[in-house]
Amino acid sequence: MRRFLPAVPLLLLAALPAQQAADPTANALAIHARILTLDTHKDIDPKLAPESLPEDPATRERFRRLYDPTVDGDSQVDFPKMRRGGYDCGFFIVYTAQGRLDPGGYRRALGQANALFDAIHRMVRMHGDTIGLATTPDDVERLHREGKLIACIGIENGYPMGEDLGRIAEFHRRGARYMSIAHNRHSQLGDSHTPAEPLHHGLSELGRKAVAEMNRIGIMVDVSHASKATMLQAVALSKAPVIASHSGARAVNDHTRNLDDEQLRALAAKGGVVQCVALGEFVKSVPERAAAMKQLMADCGLGEGSDSSELDDAERDRRWAKFRDGMPAIDAKWPRPNVRDFVDHIDHVVKTVGIDHVGIGSDFDGGGGIDGFDGAHQSPNVTTELVRRGYTEEQIAKIWSGNLLRVWREVEKVAAASR
Repeated sequence: MRRFLPAVPLLLLAALPAQQAADPTANALAIHARILTLDTHKDIDPKLAPESLPEDPATRERFRRLYDPTVDGDSQVDFPKMRRGGYDCGFFIVYTAQGRLDPGGYRRALGQANALFDAIHRMVRMHGDTIGLATTPDDVERLHREGKLIACIGIENGYPMGEDLGRIAEFHRRGARYMSIAHNRHSQLGDSHTPAEPLHHGLSELGRKAVAEMNRIGIMVDVSHASKATMLQAVALSKAPVIASHSGARAVNDHTRNLDDEQLRALAAKGGVVQCVALGEFVKSVPERAAAMKQLMADCGLGEGSDSSELDDAERDRRWAKFRDGMPAIDAKWPRPNVRDFVDHIDHVVKTVGIDHVGIGSDFDGGGGIDGFDGAHQSPNVTTELVRRGYTEEQIAKIWSGNLLRVWREVEKVAAASR
């Protein structure tokens, strides 16, 4: 696929061997144009790709900027930004906030998850000439050769499966190819990184069965957001490699959402991959900034202890809009981390467990975004920083997609062997 990135004629660059490009930036952009890029974590709204628009012109324009993927609008990932930034493939996320561990909570979460599945399928149905849904690594590579953008589906938080293991096969039929054990707060499957006080001391018995079922069905087990005990138990139990879809390196930034070196080594020993996350607080913690953001979340009725998992769409949108409006003041007082800080995490993973066990999971439209990598359109900046640090094209291709596709194929093999 040939693409155009800002201010650089890639038709010329792609024709040159990388070593012949005298300008390091041009060299990086040429590499970026040749490789397949894949981001394992891009959040969405259930109103993505609306089939109808509000009648009021002002409301209609705002609606399009927020939810129409064909518009270069307010989302960090839309079709124009994907094309402009050579962002080929994203895992569009079916996310549910952690609510009560009872039948009503599970029922509500399943409804929210189904609305997100519907939105992804609606987007692909309405815009199939531009984007295709990939349910295998071969699909990803085929759609890329065809010049299409690519959507995959991941589930953030196994909460909506409730206590029914049969939901895992149902989610797989709907296109999901990874599912995480927990989000913020403990799920019925296992303990989260927060709160510190455990509920299950790792995986629950249902969680252990869910890992085995994901192996059997062919869904990648995702350990991002899990507690250390949950993560290590999931890796040990799984017959297939495990992913962390959007996590950083704790040695670089000591945050409970990041993996320490023991966790990195356990993941790598099983053949897994950590997809480094580009969410500012996880990349580089500034205590004052974190405290201000936590307070803003609380003021907006979001975050830990809130009722956000039980809100209707209008109220949820209102609260998130208030949060977004409050962020510029925080950004001005405590600047966000940047691409160099982000690539420090990739460097650490490579130095600790090797080039085959690291990738990229931005968390765009879910809190992710740093200076220089604040949307799909800025993806070339990551490649440029990797080139600046001496990574080869082969290594960069592994980081951007090769490692994740390898794990995905190994998960498929494990599932096929169990049939």
